[in-house]
Amino acid sequence: MRGQGYDGASNMKGEINGLKTLIMNESPFAYYIHCFAHQLQLVPIAVAKENEPCLWFLDHVSYLLNIVGVSCKRHDMLRDVRAQKVLEALEMGEIESGSELNQEMGVTRPGDTRWGSHFKTIMHIVSMYSTILEVLDAIGKDPSQKREWTIIRGVAQAIESFDFVFNLHLMLVILGYTNELSKSLQKRDQDIVNAMALVSLAKSRMQHLRSHGWEEFFSKLTLFCNKHDIQVPLWEDTYEPHGRSRRYNEVQTNDDRYRREVYLGVIEQTIQELDNRFDEVNTELLICMPALNPINSFASYDALNVMRLAEFYPMDISSTYLIRLEFQLAIFIDDMRQDDRFRNASNIGELSIMLVATKKHVLYDLVYLLIKLILILPVVTASVERVFSAMNLVKSKLKTTMSDDRLNDCLVTFIERDVFMKVSEDDIVDALMAMQKRRVT
Repeated sequence: MRGQGYDGASNMKGEINGLKTLIMNESPFAYYIHCFAHQLQLVPIAVAKENEPCLWFLDHVSYLLNIVGVSCKRHDMLRDVRAQKVLEALEMGEIESGSELNQEMGVTRPGDTRWGSHFKTIMHIVSMYSTILEVLDAIGKDPSQKREWTIIRGVAQAIESFDFVFNLHLMLVILGYTNELSKSLQKRDQDIVNAMALVSLAKSRMQHLRSHGWEEFFSKLTLFCNKHDIQVPLWEDTYEPHGRSRRYNEVQTNDDRYRREVYLGVIEQTIQELDNRFDEVNTELLICMPALNPINSFASYDALNVMRLAEFYPMDISSTYLIRLEFQLAIFIDDMRQDDRFRNASNIGELSIMLVATKKHVLYDLVYLLIKLILILPVVTASVERVFSAMNLVKSKLKTTMSDDRLNDCLVTFIERDVFMKVSEDDIVDALMAMQKRRVT
């Protein structure tokens, strides 16, 4: 074994009895990489749960979902009010009509194991803000809901507060950037070099928000507040906590509270969490890997890093082969930069395919071996997660007695449906007829 990757549960990555440790005791060169997409998605969730303003915000989002999603009747109310508002906006020319525009949406409950679900929920709350308030107002005046009036009106009052709207937009920004990068990391053909670059982009984006993002963030927040008649407090005034006792909050100005404590504090925690969760990026193994990236005619090539990378695999590349590799690398890089066929290679995966296609993997056997070792490391386990999800759909309660072969065939056709959709029906019929003689042609 030369690589292993899974989630960050203690029974998997534990240093004493974790699966990672047990495997490395048998195969010390099966280097462990925690799924980049999984780590990136868990960063803002971990930050939110450690930050008091964000925790207060998420609690009220949960209360809101309990009220709106408690019955089909309230779901229908939300849908009908939104549909009416869309029609009014279309008549006034505020929005355009067209394919895939103004789609029906709702507010779903997020889950830590469903990557991107928090961002989707918050995005829908922003888009349906006025609709949600109108539904809460209608429920709060319904005589048949008297027992819940106190809770419903309290949630409505909290949602209309500047505290809620400020945290709503802050979480939207942070989750928005990490969600886009997480979706990019979940692509099937993602290699470790591009994965590292995407993680670096996430860190640089958070640093940009910390140093230069406040003005743009506050301008969008102000526009939203003006649109929905929410009062923006003066920054020099004393902060008044909404729905909470003053004794739990120190005396401070609104500027200290919102900009320094909440905005900068949450972003700073996000940056620290990124550094802590992606500590593998700082290891020598991953630092050496971009040295064979073919983009821009091997602009990042570094012979010393490639040699250091080879030293991580003494079972595959012995000390004698290391001497050969040093000379082979010099010839390899000159050949690659002069051969026009390799100029368009954009990642290590394409480079390996082209080496085989041109038969140069035989000529540069040691370099090709290093490339394979790099590609083996699983930087993303999203495809594995999808297999487990697919198994729950394919192997239902009514199909528990199917054989392993049949289950495997069903899973392959379901998971790789993008490939099978390209197969013509005539080819399927011909293949079926060729298997054995049948009475009907």
